[in-house]
Amino acid sequence: MLAKTVLRIVLMGCLSMLAMAAHGQATSKDQENRKAVERACLDYVDAMYQIRPELIKRSVHSQLTKFGYWYDKSHQKSRGLNMTYAQLVKLAGQWNKDGRFGKNARRKVVVFDVLDKTASAKLVAEWGIDYLHLVKEDGKWKIRQVLWQSHPVGKKSVNCLR
Repeated sequence: MLAKTVLRIVLMGCLSMLAMAAHGQATSKDQENRKAVERACLDYVDAMYQIRPELIKRSVHSQLTKFGYWYDKSHQKSRGLNMTYAQLVKLAGQWNKDGRFGKNARRKVVVFDVLDKTASAKLVAEWGIDYLHLVKEDGKWKIRQVLWQSHPVGKKSVNCLR
């Protein structure tokens, strides 16, 4: 009887250690994916600030869908804009050529959720706020959809992570 009890205790201990090890591996993989998602988002913003369109090619899906609202100061209203992958690559090659945004330009990323094939994040940059949806294909995270807007005019949003 005592031998069976000891055996059960040892067996339960081994099973517990196996479960913890498996959880540790899953957590490690989750952290890797989260960091890769964040890296893709940072590549996207850095491509614009550093005039490096190759970072767009590395971090953005070629079938990108991008739509946003840019505030047109001259008309004092927002305008909806669509952008293709090719337009984004071209823009990244010229957007900050005048150097107006230096090393201290806003580039805050918050990763909301990471699953095995999809992820979502928020980017706060000099141009505004982008909500990014990413996909994992061939082991790489790429931005597939972007919904964005200029910073709200005349009001500070607590959620903008300035």
